[in-house]
Amino acid sequence: MRFVLTFLIVPLCCFNLHAKMLWSDASFTYLNGSNYQVGDNKREVYTFEHAAKTSWGDSFLFIEQLQSNNGDKQIYGEISPRFELLQLDNSVADGLFVATTVEFSQQNLHDGAGSEFTHYLLGLGTKFTPEYFTFVNLNLYKRFNDSGDSNYQLTLAWALPFDNWLYDGFIDYASAVSGKSPTMNFTSQLKYNLASLLSVDTKVFLGIEYVFWNDKFGIDGVNERNANLLVKVHF
Repeated sequence: MRFVLTFLIVPLCCFNLHAKMLWSDASFTYLNGSNYQVGDNKREVYTFEHAAKTSWGDSFLFIEQLQSNNGDKQIYGEISPRFELLQLDNSVADGLFVATTVEFSQQNLHDGAGSEFTHYLLGLGTKFTPEYFTFVNLNLYKRFNDSGDSNYQLTLAWALPFDNWLYDGFIDYASAVSGKSPTMNFTSQLKYNLASLLSVDTKVFLGIEYVFWNDKFGIDGVNERNANLLVKVHF
């Protein structure tokens, strides 16, 4: 796991250092929910996120620690740089990207068992900026899974601000592989920016995250409907 993180983070940092940084954003999120599926149903989740736009493309990463009520612990993360191939003028889409993602996980169960995996995703992506939205990104990947056969994934992500509210999230659809069903994860957050009430300059959100996940992890019939309390601070 340590080698994987080094392998992932160093190239991404070099990409950002050698490209002109147009903007970047970092945040920390706390989640608390009690209807998780697969493992203990009560969990706290601590998440660090970083997003950036550079002259070469864009990048997004998050690393989260999941702590279950029964003592299970998991580190999960995704690192997703996209490299711009071309800009599209007078088009519905803003550009075409080479889209990449690396997923990694390390899990330690309360009974002493554990597991880890690393999956690599490669494909094409694009970006839209419809009215009212901050962004709408669409990526189509081929997944190279070290825990099974390769398959395909379609990912849609968006951010829609209104007044002091923000509604954002993603939809992942992954095709079936041998022994696993296709899976669809629709996770979104509705949150209110408390910055003006707290008299602070940074964004401080309070809200809810809702997970609508069919056939979680490709397990047929395991459907998660999970509301989480959310607190998110940008810095």
